[in-house]
Amino acid sequence: MTHSESRLPGRPEERAASRQPSSNPRGCADPLVGVLLLVAEAAAGALLVLWLMVRGLTRSNEATEGKGSAPPPVDQGADWMPIAVIAVIALLVACVATALLRSGWYWSGGTQVLVAVALGVATLAAAAQEGGREAPEPAPTWNSPPCLSGGDSDECARSGG
Repeated sequence: MTHSESRLPGRPEERAASRQPSSNPRGCADPLVGVLLLVAEAAAGALLVLWLMVRGLTRSNEATEGKGSAPPPVDQGADWMPIAVIAVIALLVACVATALLRSGWYWSGGTQVLVAVALGVATLAAAAQEGGREAPEPAPTWNSPPCLSGGDSDECARSGG
């Protein structure tokens, strides 16, 4: 008969798993990975902003260039592409943060959570700003005759001609 004090607790596979080194980062690896991820995200964000600016410029140039004698459109509508891109990046960063936190990389995962929250807030603010815009009123198509009294157009409208 064996004494209970002489046996190791747990099953044999649990004892073998406890002897393996942990996957938690040692030393300054966790904060260093967090900083490297922030630098990579800042560089990717700068390239993204550059691409969106060039896209906006080409979009505005297309609106000002009329084909033939047709007037250019007044408003092309809301541009939701930058908002969609920021939202997708926020989701990707949130997924990376989840993976890092589950792996025990708490500093790196925490910084990624902060970046994801900041991108999410920026997405919501941009969507609220874009959605709050009112469409400009179309230009009047009826041209009134010139005011013969020499006053402004409001004076002529009040006087009936």
